[in-house]
Amino acid sequence: MKRRIIVIDEGACTGCGLCVTACHEGAIGLENGKARLLRENYCDGLGDCLPACPAGAIAFEEREAPAYDHAAVLAAKRAASALSPVPVRPAGGDTLLHWPVQLKLTPVKAPAFRRAELLLAADCAAYAHAAFHDDFIRGRAPLIGCPKLDGVDYAEKLTAILRDNEVIGLTVARMEVPCCDGLEQAARRALAASGKVLPLRVAVLTTDGRVLEQ
Repeated sequence: MKRRIIVIDEGACTGCGLCVTACHEGAIGLENGKARLLRENYCDGLGDCLPACPAGAIAFEEREAPAYDHAAVLAAKRAASALSPVPVRPAGGDTLLHWPVQLKLTPVKAPAFRRAELLLAADCAAYAHAAFHDDFIRGRAPLIGCPKLDGVDYAEKLTAILRDNEVIGLTVARMEVPCCDGLEQAARRALAASGKVLPLRVAVLTTDGRVLEQ
């Protein structure tokens, strides 16, 4: 039958996975770092995934596709629920204020940035410091990246975030290794370019997890 169904632009997709969460029917999944419409008969054509995509990579199209199978969707949800492990953390234990947290994927404007202190953290930091969530993420809006692997200038994106949101402070959590200095320098350049006068805190972590300086 011919009906309305979503189409995903693979070239525009950043692989953030927000559409996967937004699709309550389970029609979308990630394959090789890109969002895919895995089950056409699970797509109801309502488009909850469209506004969730920060890259605008999802649109509607009219084409031949299997009919939406609500019974199959419900059966899949029941099966997934039966296989879900019992949570071991108490409710409310999560400390993330927003998603995605990768600096190169996150939108410039986000509700979580309003009246918030930003945390610019090196990818490795959370693995090196056991209490990273409690010591750094809790109460802050985290943005993570690796200047060595990403190969992008974080200063430009961070400048826009600082300029367009009511940010109240900026904390940098970096490793002691030389390549991580780029993260701190990007934060300092962004703060200067934004024209904002905000408190800046820099925490340097050792490779064995100690906080070297703050």
